[in-house]
Amino acid sequence: MVYTVTFNPAVDYIVHTKQLTPGATNRSDSEEIYFGGKGINVSIVLSELGMKSKALGFVAGFTGEAIEKGVTEKGIDADFVHLTEGFSRINVKIKSGEETELNGQGPRIPDEAVEQLFTKLDELKDGDTLVLAGSIPSSLPSDIYERILARLDGRNIRTVVDATKDLLVKVLKYKPFLIKPNNFELGEIFGVELRNTDEIIEYAGKLREMGARNVLISMAGDGAVLLDETGKTHVCGVCRGTVKNSVGAGDSMVAGFIAGCERVDYEYALKLGTAAGEKPHHVLRMHVYVAAVYGGHPETMLGKLPGQRV
Repeated sequence: MVYTVTFNPAVDYIVHTKQLTPGATNRSDSEEIYFGGKGINVSIVLSELGMKSKALGFVAGFTGEAIEKGVTEKGIDADFVHLTEGFSRINVKIKSGEETELNGQGPRIPDEAVEQLFTKLDELKDGDTLVLAGSIPSSLPSDIYERILARLDGRNIRTVVDATKDLLVKVLKYKPFLIKPNNFELGEIFGVELRNTDEIIEYAGKLREMGARNVLISMAGDGAVLLDETGKTHVCGVCRGTVKNSVGAGDSMVAGFIAGCERVDYEYALKLGTAAGEKPHHVLRMHVYVAAVYGGHPETMLGKLPGQRV
C-alpha cells in the first residue's frame, strides 16, 4: 500500500477573467475548484493509474470536509486527522494575463494531532511506501520530516521525499527510497548553477553518496534524470509542446515513478514518471503514451490494465 502525507491540504479556487482591475469589482468568466496539496496530488494520479493509496494529513472545518469528500470521490482511501479548530486553507488563483495567487495560511496543528498522525504511521507494514511532499506549516516543528523517517527507520518501508534544501538534506541519513528535487533545487542545495545534464548527473550522484537510494531529477522541458540504487544512470526526454499548466507536474512524476517501480523496473518507472509529469491531466492514457514514445505499439497497450506488466 502507498500512503501519502499532506500536512496542509487546500481547496484551490481558480478564477479566469479577461481583465483584472485592482480596487474595482471584477467578474469571472469561469471558475474551477480542485482539492489538493502535494501528497493528495500523488494519490490522485496513483488512483488514475490503477494503484490504491491512502491519504493522510490534517483537515479542519467545512473546507476540510470538502477536501475529504473530494478525495474519497476519486476512489482514494482518506484517513485524515480532524482538527477541532480553524479550517483547511483556500488558495485563490486569478488567471488574467498574469497569474495572481493568494494562498491561505491553514489551521494551527497542535501537538496531540501530530501524535495522532504518528499513530497512523505506526500502522504501516513491511513493503509499504510512504510519500512525504511539500513544505511544512509554521505550526509544525521544522524537523517533522526527520522525526517521521527516524520513527520508521529500520523497518522495511520505502520512503519517498519531495522537498527542498535543508528539509531534504537532513533526511538523507535515513536512506530514503526516492528523492525528487528539480534541477534548480539541486543547484540550490550545493550552491552552484547547473548548466548541463552532465553537471546535473554529477551533483545528483552526491545526493546518492549522502544516503538517497534513488535520485530523480526533473528538468522541466528537458525531461528527467534518474540515478538508481544499482548505480545505473537513466536519462529520459519529453515531447516538445506549449505548457498550459505546470501545477502538479512534479507530484505526477512521483506517482508515475512509484507505479512504474511496482510493475516493471527503474527504466520503465522513469519513463512513466516523465510521461505523467508531462501530461498530468491525461494519465489514464499514460501507458499508451509510454509505449508510443519509448518503444512498443500503442495498440498493444490499449487492452492492458494499469496493473499488468508491459
